[in-house]
Amino acid sequence: MKAELMLLQLELQKLWLNRASKVLIFISFVLPFFVLLLASFKIDFFGLFTLELGELGVFNFPIIWHITTFFAAQFKFFFAIVVVSMIGNEYSNRTLKQNLIDGLSKNQFIRSKFYTIVFFSLISTILIFVLSLGIGLYYSSYDELSIIIQGTEFVLAYFIKLVGFFSLCLFFGVLFKRSAFALGFLFVLFIGEWIVYGIMKYNFRNTDSSLPEIIQDMFPLKSMNKLIDQPFQRILISKFPDQTDLAYDYSVHSLEIGTVLIWTCIFLFSSYFLLKKRDL
Repeated sequence: MKAELMLLQLELQKLWLNRASKVLIFISFVLPFFVLLLASFKIDFFGLFTLELGELGVFNFPIIWHITTFFAAQFKFFFAIVVVSMIGNEYSNRTLKQNLIDGLSKNQFIRSKFYTIVFFSLISTILIFVLSLGIGLYYSSYDELSIIIQGTEFVLAYFIKLVGFFSLCLFFGVLFKRSAFALGFLFVLFIGEWIVYGIMKYNFRNTDSSLPEIIQDMFPLKSMNKLIDQPFQRILISKFPDQTDLAYDYSVHSLEIGTVLIWTCIFLFSSYFLLKKRDL
């Protein structure tokens, strides 16, 4: 445990000495909470009417866990820049080679990056949990403990989603060595997943097979997005319960969690394999 803490401390010191990283970390933590807090304010539209989302029931338990984690996850890109920069700076500043000369193994190098990912993901998850709980207790019409804790699986899904996505960024950072290429390939991967899905859908166009959707849900980015589905239909269902055509499965499933965890392991082992085989 002491060795793990030392590796984490080493990475935190590097980030603290980098002004750009400090700014991006600050933004990645503050911006989601600012948006969520802003959503809880009363908005006056030129004196014509006042909109208060809290009065619409969107901050009721248990739906608030779904809403806050979904929107907070949209800001993960800011810390993704930090993750790929951690690797890019190691190569550009030649600190990776120096660390290895000083006795840091390649395994420890990858572990230090992963511990940093888990550390910041955990902090973000705790803050989202506290903020959601506070807003929910203020606005929600329900105060029973059984209802309050219902839906907290979205908080776990949020944590796993962050760890999985940042592990993917770590892999791309090691693969391409440069932050711009690593971030650009995230977009290429996103487009590529949809192209593959489109090809499969076209090949199965004359059948009722759901195989294209099943395979698509196993893709890296798609599986991470599936962890927390969009909450908009769920909000409409709560307002119009008779509209059965709006029904959809928004729950967090163990299969989705398992898929993202498998991809996380693949990204970490692939990062270590690349670093081990690469001539530094």
